[in-house]
Amino acid sequence: MKNAADIVKNLQSKPQFSKLTHYGCIDKISSLFSPPLQRMIKFAYIKKATLFFVLNHPGAKQEFDNSIDSIKSALKFVTPAECEGVVFHDIKAFVTHTPTPKTPPKTATVEHYKERASGDLPVDIKDEKLSELVRSIFTIIKARHAS
Repeated sequence: MKNAADIVKNLQSKPQFSKLTHYGCIDKISSLFSPPLQRMIKFAYIKKATLFFVLNHPGAKQEFDNSIDSIKSALKFVTPAECEGVVFHDIKAFVTHTPTPKTPPKTATVEHYKERASGDLPVDIKDEKLSELVRSIFTIIKARHAS
């Protein structure tokens, strides 16, 4: 019986799902960068045998350029298992200046509950003002309960 990993590998070997191996390879290569640089990578893609990384900050581009030579030389000697069959000869990066769409803040929704009280409680309060106040609350509850 096949497990999930075998099924995914079988699907990736089919030509219509070849892009899945590209994305696995891109994820593996981007994991070689430092965590702060990984957070500045918006996305990556392979086009005409060149791996492009799209960054969201010019400082990330400078740091990327500093570490790209070491990653290129390491990839020449040892290619990760995820990159078998994925061909690219160069790695480049550029900064995009398109703003990231921000999600609108969630508006606080006020939940309204149906009144469950019926206002049919005995009032055993000796203070007349307080007793009158409680009875007026009960009449309000009865009026809302009726509607």
